[in-house]
Amino acid sequence: MAALERLVQNVSTSRAFVRVAPHVLPAVDRAVHRFTGGKVLLSNRLLPGLLLTSTGAKSGLARRTPLACLPEPGGRSWVVVGSNFGRPGHPAWTANLLAHPEAEIGWRGRNVPVRARLLRGEEREDAWAAILRMWPPYARYQQRVTREIRLFRLEQR
Repeated sequence: MAALERLVQNVSTSRAFVRVAPHVLPAVDRAVHRFTGGKVLLSNRLLPGLLLTSTGAKSGLARRTPLACLPEPGGRSWVVVGSNFGRPGHPAWTANLLAHPEAEIGWRGRNVPVRARLLRGEEREDAWAAILRMWPPYARYQQRVTREIRLFRLEQR
């Protein structure tokens, strides 16, 4: 399994993957999540994942985004990474959370109301180290961009 995981990690940081994945993977994940009544995200085969429903920063409309996450001990908080697959700009969902921190996640077949908090300083550094232990390719994404990749803690309300 370790060899397969390394292969997937290498593919996930390739330029071709970064060009194609943002247009394909979220749509497939949303469809599978909807079809299974919120119980399955395909991306969960590699990493823990959730479906974030946030309020659009500009539109005010509900926006659903499948995201990898780091579930934290206690089961009441999750860290999510605004990597945008290592592309230059911040993903739109991060702006949504900055403008409207109250959101909802689909987690293991249930809907959980959460409040998002942008991590900074030492708290961010600790979370970033944990994220890299979970999925080392995030380090390559950070190397590709000049912006600091945003990390949010989603805390159950």
